[in-house]
Amino acid sequence: MALRRPIASEAELLGASDETWRALAEADWMEAFRSHPRIGESRAERPAGAPSAAWSAREQSGVSASDEAIKTALAEGNREYEGRFGRIFIVCATGKTAVEILEILRRRLQNDAATELREAAEQQRQIAQIRLKRWLE
Repeated sequence: MALRRPIASEAELLGASDETWRALAEADWMEAFRSHPRIGESRAERPAGAPSAAWSAREQSGVSASDEAIKTALAEGNREYEGRFGRIFIVCATGKTAVEILEILRRRLQNDAATELREAAEQQRQIAQIRLKRWLE
């Protein structure tokens, strides 16, 4: 992205982000996934820094406000997902309730490995877009 500077507009920035993300190797996607906390948790395997942690907490606010049964189901789903796919469950949680996220998690547990990697990468792309827009505010 730095090589594309100067970037003149928000649309150009978001487009460059998308192009860069989609051109990355699977190992790069996996590295990015490790900077996210599990849904319902506050710490990532590899913390990305204060602004990112604050944004993640804000994005997951629907989970924080949920009841204990939903939080428990999400924790169990996270463990099942990690056992099946070998990485944390990534979802663009902005604007979603805990129940919606749990439904998405359960649906995505039915994916094969290749389909799920593409879905996780798409969710990460959406998260990056939201965070870039916040960064510009």
